[in-house]
Amino acid sequence: MAPALDPMIGRYVRLEIDGVAHRLYFEEAGPAGGGAIPLVCLHTAGADGRQFRHLLADPEITRHYRVLAFDMPWHGKSSPPDGWEREEYRLTTASYTAAVLAFCHALDLDRPVVMGCSIGGRIVLNLAIEHAREFRALIALEAADFQQPWYDTAWLHRPDVHGGEVCAALISGLIAPQSPSVNRHETLWMYMQGGPGVFKGDLYFYRVDGDLREKIKAIDTSICPLYLLTGEYDFSCTAEDTLRTAAQIPGAEVQVMKELGHFPMSENPAKFREYILPVLERIARQRT
Repeated sequence: MAPALDPMIGRYVRLEIDGVAHRLYFEEAGPAGGGAIPLVCLHTAGADGRQFRHLLADPEITRHYRVLAFDMPWHGKSSPPDGWEREEYRLTTASYTAAVLAFCHALDLDRPVVMGCSIGGRIVLNLAIEHAREFRALIALEAADFQQPWYDTAWLHRPDVHGGEVCAALISGLIAPQSPSVNRHETLWMYMQGGPGVFKGDLYFYRVDGDLREKIKAIDTSICPLYLLTGEYDFSCTAEDTLRTAAQIPGAEVQVMKELGHFPMSENPAKFREYILPVLERIARQRT
């Protein structure tokens, strides 16, 4: 096999989130200037930006988009803030929203498109509620205003249980049976590498603090287009959850993705491409 370089470039950005200094790792691909549309990708709970590596390496996408995928604080190559050992990590709606906005502002992104999956999809809905005018379009993958918890988070941070393996075991059933084995196990590997208690802390947002059921009707898609796409095999955020949410948002575009589960961009990137390319092409045509 001949050596080959992937097109994405990894960097760190130093910024403040709610007055606290952070050093966030991100990867990007595509033109940084020349009118390219910024596309910011938000990973799932307990994982990192590697989930979007196939989008970053897709020349048909990076022809029009500057794709950026950052690791949330505490995730991947983004370290926790100084003094992290004295606190319990808990992601909230406010802290998550602040992190996304801080990244976009630090990179001076002009009305980016934001695409998030799972918890990333949920926070995309909150961006549509509170900050719609700052974005060109919003794409929520595997997202709904709320889902009933189906898991016991106590297992996710115990001294007598291997944290990485139990995290991967929890999400393994959310991957569609049609997903290629190599992509399935790459998705699981990311979960096996998460920091202690990080997946549990993310799920605090997902199951407690991020309940948007009373706010979702405030979304105005005439200000910012909203696309919701959910895999048919996702039993965490079911197709019914997403359809129920979309029904409350006039003008929202919704699609159930066949043969996909909760991690479409990493579990079966070729199949996901069939669904996301038309959305991105539509956004690019309607740019203003």
